[in-house]
This record gives sequence, C-alpha cells and structure tokens, in this order.
Amino acid sequence: MRMQVHGCFFVIFFAAVLSPQAQTSEASPPPMGWNSWNHFACRVTAADVRDAANAIASNGMKETGYIYVNVDDCWQGGRDEKGRIEPNKNFGDMKALADYIHSKGLKFGIYSSPGPETCAGFTGSYQHEEQDAQTYAEWGVDYLKYDWCSASQVYPVSQIREVYKKMDDALRKTGRPIVFSLCEYGWDLVWKWGKDVGGNMWRTTGDIQDKYDSMATIGFGQAGLEAFAGPGHWNDPDMLEIGNGGMRHEEYITHMTLWCLLAAPLLAGNDLTKMTPEDQAILLNKEAIAVDQDPKGVQGRRLSAEGPLEVWAKPLADGSVAVGLFSRTNAYPVKVSFKDLGFTGSVHVRDLWAHKDLGSFENEFTAHVPRHGAVMIRVSK
Repeated sequence: MRMQVHGCFFVIFFAAVLSPQAQTSEASPPPMGWNSWNHFACRVTAADVRDAANAIASNGMKETGYIYVNVDDCWQGGRDEKGRIEPNKNFGDMKALADYIHSKGLKFGIYSSPGPETCAGFTGSYQHEEQDAQTYAEWGVDYLKYDWCSASQVYPVSQIREVYKKMDDALRKTGRPIVFSLCEYGWDLVWKWGKDVGGNMWRTTGDIQDKYDSMATIGFGQAGLEAFAGPGHWNDPDMLEIGNGGMRHEEYITHMTLWCLLAAPLLAGNDLTKMTPEDQAILLNKEAIAVDQDPKGVQGRRLSAEGPLEVWAKPLADGSVAVGLFSRTNAYPVKVSFKDLGFTGSVHVRDLWAHKDLGSFENEFTAHVPRHGAVMIRVSK
C-alpha cells in the first residue's frame, strides 16, 4: 500500500461513549493534545510518546489544555491466535504506555482503520471492530483516530457512514468514554452526517503539509462549514504543523490564529522536546487558546474577503468577538468595521498576540498585517 503524506489520507476520528450526553462531554470543547505523525511518522516508538507526555506535563502545555497524547499509525503488530491486536516491537506493552500517560494526568489516544490495513500498511480493524474496541478499552485508550485508508478495498464508499457507525457502536459497547475522530478527508460531505454516526470530530479535507499554501488552502477553505460545528462535534482541518520548520514565524501565527477562530481541535505535531521559544509561545498563547476553547462553542466565519485580504470573526460567550485579520500575499493594511461585528459606538480592542490593550476605537479598526501573517484581536464593549 502506498504510504500517505500524513498518518491519515482518509482519517476519521470519533468520540463515542455510552450516551449522547456522555459523548458530548468527552469533546465538549475542541480536543487539544499531541499526535505523533507530523514529526515522527513511522519512526515513532513508545519512548517518543513517553517523551511527549513528559514534555506536555512539564512545559505548561497541560495547564493550557493539551491533554491527549496520541499515537498515530505504525504501532500495530499482528494478531494473536485469538485475533487480538498486538503492538509491534517499537511499543511493547500498550497498557503500560497508557498507564504512564495517565500517571501524568493526561489521556491516551490511538489509531486504526476500518480496512484490513492502515495507511502505512499495518494491521487494521476490518472484521475485528468489537474485539479491537474492547482491547483499546482494556488498555485505557481515551481517543481513537479511525482512518479510512484500505477500507475502499472492502467497502464501497457509499457505505462510509455505516462503516464508521459500526466502530461507534463497538466503542459504546465497551462502556469506556473514547473520543471518536473521523478521518475521511471530507468525503461524502462528512460535516452533514459525522455527528449522526458518533463522530466528535471529522476531517473536512485531505492531509495538511508543513507548507503555507497547504495550511492556507485548508484553513481558509473551512468557510461555510460553521453551521455544522458545536460542543461535542467539530470540523477538523487536520493537525498543527507549528514547530516542524516548514513555515516562517508569521505563517505559523496565521496557522494558530485560523485554527483557534475555527474552533478546531488543536493537536500539536512537532517534537515537543526540541521546541524553540518562538514556537512554544505560539502553541501556549493562552489568549488565542481561550478563543478556540470558548464555551459558546461557535466556529468562526469569514466576515469579508477582498482579494488576498480576509477578515474572520468568532463570537464568544462573554459577548466579545475574536477577529482575525489576514493577508494571504504581501504586507497590507486590513480593516474591520465594527458594525459588521454587531457593535455600535466606542469599543475596546485587545491584541491577542501582542497581549496588549490597544484602547478604544469607533467605527473601524485597521491593522498592518505582514505577508502571510495575521493579527488577532478581541473586540468588546
């Protein structure tokens, strides 16, 4: 099987538990954490995962909300004589790994596919859905990323909903709350049905790459999907590339700004043991993360687009509005009109990247946005 660019060429993440109420509580705000694929791919080992858990527990990420430590593809071995899935030599005892992560006050995520093989050619869950779900529950798994991949070899795409619902039913049957994340690249307009088959989040696009054009195409391409997101069920534009080195600082600022306005799951994908202070400051920006995790649970929308200039807005629970000002080409001034945000008269503006109150303004606000950059403000009465 051809190796895909990411751990998910068709990846599906679902959160499933015993009841709709419990399911919603499992991913009421967008999940935050770390995933092994973007940096480690198939080189990942249990030691790498423990290192990530150690970093999250000690560098401020845990306190900021990053709690899931997720192993992507390439952990699987074969099956024993009873059909039970086994880890490969790079992982060994998966329950011990889960216990270690739990001892740090974090949660453990895992990866599989409804097909015979995963994207990287490892053992999938085909015809072993209930057995695998039970095994995951016994190990202490808290999150399952379910990647379509080779499922097309055994199912017509017209059955994609039934296939994901089958694993949702299996996860519910275990009695353990497990976030179920659908990765199917947005096939069959998944945002319309992902919630109905048990999904807490669903991939809306193909895989992200650590390049500005890839990130921007995916992020800005979420326009119009805001009606389908809300507490416990989220559009997923894929994992974060911040810290992997393929984009400039301003471009990573755009990445984080967009994902937070989109109420997207925030899954870091870098080597957490080797972060620069600049990358750490982006991932740990509490004011930006508060926008993503806001309890109102609204996905931001595109307010305006003028050539390369875009303005996005996300209403927040306290009555304020988070606003992103973007330039997709060169450095330009970008303007937002307060009446478009529902405000009249004088308003207060705070810069969420500069962590600075900018004062009171009337009618409009203009920021000079760098090339491929973003300015993120919070507007309030």
